[in-house]
Amino acid sequence: MFSEVFLYALIPVISILIGGMTGLFRKPSGAFRSSVLHFAAGVVFSVVAVELLPDVIKEHKPVEVGIGFGLGIATMLLIKYFAEKYESKSEGNSNTNALPMGLLVALGIDMVIDGLLLGVGFAAGNTEGILLSVALAFEVYSLGLAVVLACSKSNISKQKNLLILFILGLTFFVGAVLGITLLSSLSQEMLELVLSFGLAALLFLVTEELLMEAHEEKETLLQTSMFFVGFLIFLLVGMVA
Repeated sequence: MFSEVFLYALIPVISILIGGMTGLFRKPSGAFRSSVLHFAAGVVFSVVAVELLPDVIKEHKPVEVGIGFGLGIATMLLIKYFAEKYESKSEGNSNTNALPMGLLVALGIDMVIDGLLLGVGFAAGNTEGILLSVALAFEVYSLGLAVVLACSKSNISKQKNLLILFILGLTFFVGAVLGITLLSSLSQEMLELVLSFGLAALLFLVTEELLMEAHEEKETLLQTSMFFVGFLIFLLVGMVA
């Protein structure tokens, strides 16, 4: 079981690197950047609706859900607050190498949660885990591309971009290991806390990071529709699983 989880956890890790390298070695247009960010937001939102929300609701534990969700929002707001202070300080110092820390931290949390979901999926059954691995590969490909596109506004070297992508991929792998080793043996109450925390973090990622980045570009109907395309793809994959 553990070796199989490790193997399938590598698929999304490789996928985020490929997605990032797509953006590194081929300069995308603003329209393409907006489309990718919309697509990534749709996929992440679909993860919330298809995978997380049903699991959170079915156990009927409102106290644990309220605590976990509240902690998730508080954590993301604190991250956003300090990230904005960091970015403002960097702009004041005319630092053109400043990283979009709010987006990167939110994506890091997203990757850990995705890894946890994969580990829990394998704990539920091999078929669920394999299908979830394929679905997450599509998600993190678009997120890897989104990271590079968001960093493209700064003078960040290709090596530094690849390092960021590698770290994000590593957080996914760590999340998968934790999911199969620790979360599978957690009490239902603690699992509800973790899932609710993840629910809040992913909603924050969609509304306050990915879509806000996407809306910085002039949009067309095609770019807007990519959000719903991303949502639909993961919805269909979730139904098959």
